[in-house]
Amino acid sequence: MQVYRIPALSDNYIFLLHDPDRHQAAVVDPAQAKPVLEKVRSLDAELTAIFNTHHHSDHVGGNQELLANFPQITVYGGAEDRGRIPGQQVFLQAGDRVSFAGRTAEILFVPGHTKAHIAYYFPPSNPGETGELFCGDTLFAGGCGRLFEGTPTQMVASLEQLRNLPDDTRVWCAHEYTLKNLQFALSVDGENLDLQQRFAEVKEARSKSQPTVPSSIGLEKSTNPFLRWDFPNLQSTTNSRDGIQAFTRLRGMKDRF
Repeated sequence: MQVYRIPALSDNYIFLLHDPDRHQAAVVDPAQAKPVLEKVRSLDAELTAIFNTHHHSDHVGGNQELLANFPQITVYGGAEDRGRIPGQQVFLQAGDRVSFAGRTAEILFVPGHTKAHIAYYFPPSNPGETGELFCGDTLFAGGCGRLFEGTPTQMVASLEQLRNLPDDTRVWCAHEYTLKNLQFALSVDGENLDLQQRFAEVKEARSKSQPTVPSSIGLEKSTNPFLRWDFPNLQSTTNSRDGIQAFTRLRGMKDRF
């Protein structure tokens, strides 16, 4: 399974999954249809599936136009997003599975950013493969999504699911927010040497307009404060007595950053 990163809007990423053997493609969170159609045509592939993580317009904006061009597409999304995702036909819950290109993804229910948010995790199926996580706006490179419909407790539980995935899992998050996220991370975890190094590398990459996605679970665990809510230094920085309180205060600080 090949993964192509397609820039869209001002800072979105759409992900196109390609099965070259079957000449098929699937798309994750198509913010816009045009760049997806262009990529599909360049690959001489048939688009067979849309995998939506949540209902926000910058993740589903291309659904209807893609359906108009490929009427046989199956549109997937979370069960609790019923009525909010254009063209949705399959209503997924935690533990469900979807398949593409000979690989099977497990559905993770990860509310917090929205009440219905899901993620698609493709574990390795053969030696030498890495896991692939399509997490929408739940986990970002260096950050996490704002809490629009969920609670801090829900978001911590969601992020803990992702934190427990293998370290080499590639994290395909839906926005290029990494530099700003790491600037905030340094403000609360500035003595973290791994974070200092990552910030320097990301700053250099972005100065050349290079993408910072995908990340990896291992990298996020070592540098992302929103996967480190239970670390003593961050609980001290936020004057918190437990992980939930630390996360809540970190999220509030980031919202004002």
